[in-house]
Amino acid sequence: MAAVKSITSRANPQWMRLRKLARASAAYRKQGEVWIDGEHLCAAYVQRGGLPLCAVIDEAAWELPQLRALAGGAETVLVVAASMLAALSTLESPPRIGFAIRWPGPGQLLAGRPSVVLDRLQDAGNVGSILRSAAAFGFEQVIALEGTAALWSPKVMRAGMGAHFGLNLVEGVEADALAELGVALLATSPHASVPIDRAELPWPCAWVIGHEGQGVAADALARCAQSLVIPQPGGEESLNAAAAAAVCLYESMRRRPQPG
Repeated sequence: MAAVKSITSRANPQWMRLRKLARASAAYRKQGEVWIDGEHLCAAYVQRGGLPLCAVIDEAAWELPQLRALAGGAETVLVVAASMLAALSTLESPPRIGFAIRWPGPGQLLAGRPSVVLDRLQDAGNVGSILRSAAAFGFEQVIALEGTAALWSPKVMRAGMGAHFGLNLVEGVEADALAELGVALLATSPHASVPIDRAELPWPCAWVIGHEGQGVAADALARCAQSLVIPQPGGEESLNAAAAAAVCLYESMRRRPQPG
């Protein structure tokens, strides 16, 4: 049964630790915990079998049976004023509940899995959106090369909308380690000559999604079996990284061999 505490002071050490976790993008690496907030994300974590280390819930939400039950699965529940919970979030509309959950660590690369490789992506919204597309289209693993935004930061967690909990996530990877994947690497480039809809797409594979402004780095691109172009008859120079990733992952899913 959860230990329930009421916190009113912003000088409380436990509250201050949570605030750092919620506000600093890479604090999870030092603290070993990840901050998630909002009913959807907290419920998604619990539905995947997750056990929160700590739940923070505002006083009014604590009186609602559904949210009380959601918070009650944590080891510790902190009941706070709505203004205090709002201070843990960067959202304009503050959530009514948040969790501190155990960080699973930097992860271990698994060979032979359909994967997405993130090469120095900087925007947390793009990273989270790509995680959602990976989960939706049957990719099992996302690998973040050195220089990519922190996968478990609060902003990426919110953009991922629960996708984190169904993927094998690996971060801080050097490009040399991609040889261990054992699947064909694919990339897109506006300078490629073969359109994605006409290419032979192997399965499983690993799509490499490059930096928002610079694209895929030369050393990563050199490891790719194919570099393909996404046709854009509308004339735009390029697609947003998350949009391009969604096109690539969907195209692979659409043409993957069906069992039986």
